[in-house]
Amino acid sequence: MSLNELVSEDALRLAVLLAGEVHAVRIDDGALTLYALTPRGEARVALHPDTRAERYLMRVREVLAGHAMGFPGGYPVHLRRWTRSGHASPKNLEALLRLGEPEAVTAVSLSANLTDELARRVWWAQPDNETARSMLAHESVRRGSMGPVLAQHLLEHLPFEEDPDAAIASVRAIAAAGQLDARWRERLWRAAQNRPHYLLGWLEYEPHTLPVGSQIALDPGVAAAAEAGHAEAALLVRCASAPGQGVLRALALALEKPPTHDAVFGVLDVIAAWFADARSPSQGELQGVAPDTLAAAHALAATGRAAAEPILARTTAVGPLMRRHLAPVLQPLLHHLRVLRGLK
Repeated sequence: MSLNELVSEDALRLAVLLAGEVHAVRIDDGALTLYALTPRGEARVALHPDTRAERYLMRVREVLAGHAMGFPGGYPVHLRRWTRSGHASPKNLEALLRLGEPEAVTAVSLSANLTDELARRVWWAQPDNETARSMLAHESVRRGSMGPVLAQHLLEHLPFEEDPDAAIASVRAIAAAGQLDARWRERLWRAAQNRPHYLLGWLEYEPHTLPVGSQIALDPGVAAAAEAGHAEAALLVRCASAPGQGVLRALALALEKPPTHDAVFGVLDVIAAWFADARSPSQGELQGVAPDTLAAAHALAATGRAAAEPILARTTAVGPLMRRHLAPVLQPLLHHLRVLRGLK
């Protein structure tokens, strides 16, 4: 497709634009406007279709594809599938952003070769939650200037995220990137009192930064056993500490009202990981530990998504109805957490 297939006014303006350096292109189909990111800032080209808008915009994209990548017929379907899976060629990444194709922008956001500069261009082209989550998965972006920008966006839009699983994914991406600062941790903790699924990513990646609880006193023999390398004793010491009590409180909060299947699996896996040291064979009897305390640690260590899978495999229910189905699994675990929090 050549510029001759476009209205002369549009062809002239696009020719001038493409003759210079263009970093990225996006097209507003509704407003019939093409935007371009250049070293000097944003340029805009209003489009004037002489046929159906959809057909004309296809022509424009074919011109862009021919200029950026030598594809006269536009962005090929087979390449869409390949790049969407994160396999875009490193040498094509910059060109993909000049196609005006949302799928191509997504491909760049998923590429293992994404750089901080490319992330800046992607964000200009497609500033949405999914794109932010995808790019925060890249170490180069986390360490670069775009890391805080993407985290800030996700945190600010978290209250408006209606899908609990998407909200979990956002917090997980932010926490994994190490972008939860003190100010946002405080806001997130307050919000989590009503939306406890916000805690899952935090619990997975930065549990040491959760608000602390009140330390619980242990028999001196437990601390001595922990110092001597007894894994279960060390676990109990960790649980009794102020940070540990904060984690147990957060686990209980997340376990009380998981909204979806994925939220259930997530919190059960976090619990199993936190209590993993109690899965090892006992290293000798612990003196000064109540039997129900050890039983609680062992039961929590033995959980995980497998505990809920038989029930959830038979239902698509979410919310309160799902939790009623799961009561035989969740209620005993909540009891065990209460024991370890000294609330029995």
